[in-house]
Amino acid sequence: MTQWKERLRVFLFPPETDVWLGLLRIGLGLQVLFYALSLRADWNYLFAGPGEGLIGRALPEALLSTESPLIPRLDWLVMLTTRIGFSESTALSIVWWVLLFAGCCLLIGFFSRASAILAWFVHLCAAESGGFISYGVDNFMTIGLFYLMLSPLPDRYSLDHRWRKLRSKNPHLLGFFRRVLQVHLCLIYFFGGVAKCLGSGWWDGSNLWRALIRPPFNLIAPEILIRLKYMFPVAGIAICLLEISYPVFIWNRKTRGIWLMCICAMHAAIGLTMGMYLFAFIMIVLNTAAFGPDLGLAPSEKLVRATLS
Repeated sequence: MTQWKERLRVFLFPPETDVWLGLLRIGLGLQVLFYALSLRADWNYLFAGPGEGLIGRALPEALLSTESPLIPRLDWLVMLTTRIGFSESTALSIVWWVLLFAGCCLLIGFFSRASAILAWFVHLCAAESGGFISYGVDNFMTIGLFYLMLSPLPDRYSLDHRWRKLRSKNPHLLGFFRRVLQVHLCLIYFFGGVAKCLGSGWWDGSNLWRALIRPPFNLIAPEILIRLKYMFPVAGIAICLLEISYPVFIWNRKTRGIWLMCICAMHAAIGLTMGMYLFAFIMIVLNTAAFGPDLGLAPSEKLVRATLS
């Protein structure tokens, strides 16, 4: 029993440098910036009050209230801003600027933890209030920002470290947060792969066909897709196998690089063929931060990662 406890402790708290944390912070900073800029033209239209926007935030927030009054939503921030004397339109614009500012601060590592908390909260409010238009990218942004704000920031590449001389000195705590992210990704891919295997749509390629011809994701001309129809079953089966075997091969040092490149290539292909660039980018960021820094490590874990740098 003591031996198993020690193995579990070693697995959960390996000594790590903060390279992975720097990759995660910079990647998520870029993701928040891209997310905010992509919504700039339609921000007020998507989140305006009743009768002023596409759907507005009133209906999604009303549904949220039936689940729990404690779920964050944009209405909290809008009400806080309008009480100061701003109009609702101005209040929504201020919220957008706050999100953009938090992304910039994350990117350069200025007040890293406060910026991560702010970005997580504002993005979560927007994702929950836009429940009818949000999709996988919002879920994974929430996950990434949540882990980032809890992690032992700042990292070595941040302005907080260079100017304020702040940096986490606990390698085992850094290792714990990275390990949790790694295990979480393994669970996501494994159960995603199992769910795909249970249906016939991925085995015969029909799910891929439907995804590529459905607006607004139909970037590839139908005549090209028809010529490539024999590739769909092969691609579908490959995706199922890649995801379901992810927890096995991503841990093995000999296969980690291959599986990481394959999974990143899969997400890049999704982004390029369906226009889901933000989704592709966040998945590449999470995978690279979780498993990228120690590619090629071996001899005594590179002397315990160069004596923890």
